[in-house]
Amino acid sequence: MKTRVRLWRLFIFCSFCAVVCASASTNPPAKLSIDEKPLNRELRAPISFAPVAKKVAGSVVNIYSTMTIHDRAPQNPFTNDPFLRRFFGDQFGPMRPRDRKEQGLGSGVIVTSDGYILTANHVVEGADSVKVALADGEKEFDAKVIGTDPPSDVAVLRINAKKPLPAITLADSDKLQVGDMVLAIGNPFAVGQTVTMGIISALQRGGFGISGYEDFIQTDAAINPGNSGGALVDVEGRLVGINTAIMSRSGGFQGVGFAVPVNMARFVMDRLIESGKVTRGYLGISIQSLTPELAKEFNLPDESSGVLVGGVTPESAAGRAGLEDGDVIVEFNGKKVTDPRSLQLLVAQTAPGSKVTLRVLRGTSGRKPDEKTLTAILAELPQEALAGRGGNRPEEGNQQTGDALDGVEVADLDSATRRQLQVPRNLEGALVVNVDPDSTAAQAGLGQGDVIMEISHQRVRTADEAVALSQKVKGDRLLLRVWSRPDGGPGGTHYLVVVNSQHK
Repeated sequence: MKTRVRLWRLFIFCSFCAVVCASASTNPPAKLSIDEKPLNRELRAPISFAPVAKKVAGSVVNIYSTMTIHDRAPQNPFTNDPFLRRFFGDQFGPMRPRDRKEQGLGSGVIVTSDGYILTANHVVEGADSVKVALADGEKEFDAKVIGTDPPSDVAVLRINAKKPLPAITLADSDKLQVGDMVLAIGNPFAVGQTVTMGIISALQRGGFGISGYEDFIQTDAAINPGNSGGALVDVEGRLVGINTAIMSRSGGFQGVGFAVPVNMARFVMDRLIESGKVTRGYLGISIQSLTPELAKEFNLPDESSGVLVGGVTPESAAGRAGLEDGDVIVEFNGKKVTDPRSLQLLVAQTAPGSKVTLRVLRGTSGRKPDEKTLTAILAELPQEALAGRGGNRPEEGNQQTGDALDGVEVADLDSATRRQLQVPRNLEGALVVNVDPDSTAAQAGLGQGDVIMEISHQRVRTADEAVALSQKVKGDRLLLRVWSRPDGGPGGTHYLVVVNSQHK
C-alpha cells in the first residue's frame, strides 16, 4: 500500500482570499542591508547559536490578520440536526445572513529600518486588517499591505514606527550549499518566538503546486503553522529565505520544510514597492523536458541537457528572435538551463523589455544539430484566461491511422470543432477523436482532443495526410508534434515519441 503524502500550506485557523495590491504609483526602492559574500565553510561549528539568535530575534515579528466571512446561518435550530440535514440539506428552515470574524496568525521579517516587512502571501491574503507585534511584545502596529504576489507566495507590509526598527541583513541565496546550517525563527502555534536549527537539505525544489513559481530551499529546521512568513537565516544571522510550507503526512512538521529564497523575495519586493505590482518577462514559447528518447529523435548527444521548444507564439519575443519549434534551449543569459522550471524562473525574474541571449541547439532528422546564439527582447507576461475543454467529439468522417499509430482515430478539423475545442484558427493538423487506451500512442501521452501537427518532422494538414504518413514509418519509433489543452488549460504544442506498434 502506498502512503499518501500531502502538502500542507502553513495556514493557521483560516485561508484567506486575495489581497488587492497597492496602487501602481512609483515609489523609491527599499533601503536594504545586504551582505552577499559566501559563508566561510572552513570554520568549526559553534557550540552555541545564542549570539545569532539574539542578533536576529528583534527583526522577526508576529503578524495577526482578521477577515470577515459572509455566510448564511440557519434561523431554525433544528436545521443543524445531522439527521434532518441528511434529507433536507441547507434548504430546511429559513436562512439569514451572518457575518463572522476569522483570525490568522503568521510571522514576518523586518527588512528596512523604516518599516518594510517581508512575509508569506498566504499569511495576509484576504485580510480586512493586519497587525504586527514586535518580538518584545511591547508594541503592536497597524500594518499596511504594500502588495502581494500569490505566484511566489510573497507579500510586503509596512508599519510606521517613531524610531528605527531592527532590520535584518539579507544574504545572497544563490550562494547557499546543501549542508549549510540554518535557523528558522517564527511563532509556531502562537507559543511565542521560537528558534529551531537544521541544515539546507536541498535547493531548487519545485513541482509541488504550492505556488506558481517554485524554487524552494528545503530544510529540516522545524517549521510549523505560525512560522509562515518567518525568517530562515544562516549562521551569520543573514536572511536567506522566507518560510512558507511543509510536506507532511500528519499536518505537523516531519523534517521537510520549504522557504522562498531571499533573492526571489527581493525581486518581488522591489517591484511591489516601486510600482505596486510584479511584472515578469515573457518569451512566448511552450516548452517540455528533453528526455533521452526526444534527444535521440533530434540527433542530440545522450548527455544533452536543456529544454525542448514545442511551439513558438507568432510575433512573440521568441518568434521575433528567430526561435523555432524543435529548438533546444541550453542557456539563458549565460545561465545553464536544465529543465522547464529552471527556464521559467529565469525568464520570470527578468524584467520585461530586457535584452537576453539564448543559446540553442537546432537540428532535424538525419542532421547533426547546429549551435546558435539568439537575442530576444522580453515582453511582459500576460494574464492568460483558463477555459475548459468542452463539447462532444465529431463522430462522422473518422479514420483509423496506419500501422505505426495503431489504435488512433483521426478526423479533419472543421470550424465547429475548432470552436468546441478552442483550437487556434491558424493551426493545421488532424484531430484525434479516439485512442485505444492499450495502444503505444496512449502510453506515450496522446489523447482524445489532441491535434497531430507533425509526424516524423513532416507537417500534417488533414486526417488523410496523418494516415498516409503513419503508414510510411519504417523505424521503431516516430516523433509526433501535438497541440493539446491539458486539464482544460491554455493550449500549447509539444513533442511525443511513440513506439511503432507494428515494427518487427
